[in-house]
Amino acid sequence: MNRKPRTESGFVLPTAIFLLVILAALAAYMVSLSRTSHISSALDVQGTRAYLAARAGIEWGAWQLLQNSSSCAAASPPLTLGGTLAAFSVTVTCVPSGSYTDGADTVDVYRITSTAKSGAPNEVDYVERQIQADFSK
Repeated sequence: MNRKPRTESGFVLPTAIFLLVILAALAAYMVSLSRTSHISSALDVQGTRAYLAARAGIEWGAWQLLQNSSSCAAASPPLTLGGTLAAFSVTVTCVPSGSYTDGADTVDVYRITSTAKSGAPNEVDYVERQIQADFSK
């Protein structure tokens, strides 16, 4: 018997190529999503560190206010912190807010502002936190 070869055309190759393209696009999306998640998590940690650095500046300013009997002092050069907060530049300003009379006493009020920064503005890793606190003495 003489058989004639059958000429079949199937969809196996185009289907396989289509599936490979879809799987590659899905993998690229997952990698992008994972990267974004890691960057977001890292910036969240840096934001917390910036808050803690700014809080350290407030505490430093309050201590300076208690030590200085005449007025409040500001950190002329930015504060230098150690450990995981070493990357932050912390500036502290202290401004008298006025005074009020409490019975026979006159109480002076001061506003301390602490700003912690790390990185350069308009960059992905830039973070800044500012805290203000009012103190009286």
